Order: sequence, then structure tokens, then C-alpha cells
Amino acid sequence: MQVAVDEARDRAAQQRRIVPQWWSGAKRATDIVLGSVFLLLTLPFIAIAALAVVLVDRGSPFYAQDRIGQNGRRFRMYKLRTMVHGAHAMRDDILHLNEVEGPVFKIRNDPRLHAIGAFLRRSSIDELPNLVNVVRGDMSLVGPRPPLPSEVERYSASAQRRLTVPQGITCLWQINGRSDVSFEEWMRLDNRYIDMWSPWFDLQILAKTIPAVIRKEGAH
Repeated sequence: MQVAVDEARDRAAQQRRIVPQWWSGAKRATDIVLGSVFLLLTLPFIAIAALAVVLVDRGSPFYAQDRIGQNGRRFRMYKLRTMVHGAHAMRDDILHLNEVEGPVFKIRNDPRLHAIGAFLRRSSIDELPNLVNVVRGDMSLVGPRPPLPSEVERYSASAQRRLTVPQGITCLWQINGRSDVSFEEWMRLDNRYIDMWSPWFDLQILAKTIPAVIRKEGAH
């Protein structure tokens, strides 16, 4: 019942407001400025984590993966590698372990993680290279997480709506439980973000993201 009330309230708020054209420009300017600052501040953590990955699992510490951005545009998203080499080829063997309903694949204790992979994920350090994507314009600081092409192929019409806005590092899903949230609730949160978006809403989400990361809420 509460979900229905929240959705009705959000739709009513969206119908009442007119979104100023300059908001999109302000969002991109914020991404460039804050994204660059955050990238510079986190470079030491990225470097230390990258070295640790090389020490525990030889090879490149970084991982580039095709993702789907705004309006279906494909781009390469950068992360610190948390899995052993050849992990993608093992996916079919562990599909039965998937813990999330819908067109996504998530496992609480993924057997493909290398020695420090679980730590990098729980601390969200593995996502720090996403800031490169933000500065480049592939992503935004705030927005729905960019999905895999294989996931988008299975999206419903309502889920496709999340691709109408810039994809981001953090959004309502990240500050409301992340992997502990069902796929249906995840899509509802993304649609709510689209309906309620404003530059100020982005800043509120950013402010709530750091405490959520520290508490490791829903981080697997």
C-alpha cells in the first residue's frame, strides 16, 4: 500500500512541475567539477588497490566492461578487477546460484572473486574508476546504474525508462539497500528518481551515499 501511495505522490509532483532547461547543463557541470575533484582525491586509494590486485591475482588490475548508457548508447565502464581471470567464462556454471529475480545476476558470495575482491566490493573501492567515465561524459555522478547489454535485452517497457536519463555511480538504489533490494523495487526507485530529479535532489543523494558506503548497506 505504501509503495502505491509513494508512486501516486511522485507522479502528482512530476505533473505539477516544469523542469528548467538549465538543469541538464548544471548536472553536467557538477559532474565535471566534482567528478574531477573526487577522482584526484581518490587516486591514492585506486593506486593502492590496483597494486593489491596485481599482488593477489597477476594481470591488469582494471576491468573494462560494455554497459548501456543514456538512450541506449553503449560505452566501456571502468572498474577495479574483483574476479579471477576467466570469470566471465564461468558464469554459465553458476547461474543457478543467482539470488536476484529479474534480468540481473548477483551472488552474495561469488566464488569467482579473488582474495581481496569481496573487500573491494563491500567498500565500493572497485567502483572508483567509474569517476573516469563521469569526467568523460559516459556517466553522471548520480543516476541509475548502467546495465549490461544482456540485461537490457530482457527489460520490460517500464524498466527501459531508466535509460532515458544519464546513468550514474549512485542513485536511490545505492542508498536504500542495494543488493538487498528486489529487482522490482530497484526499478521503482530508479523511476522515482527520474520523476523527482533536480540538481538539489542529486546533491541530497550524494550526501547520503557516503554514509551508506561506510555502513556497507547491501554491498556484496
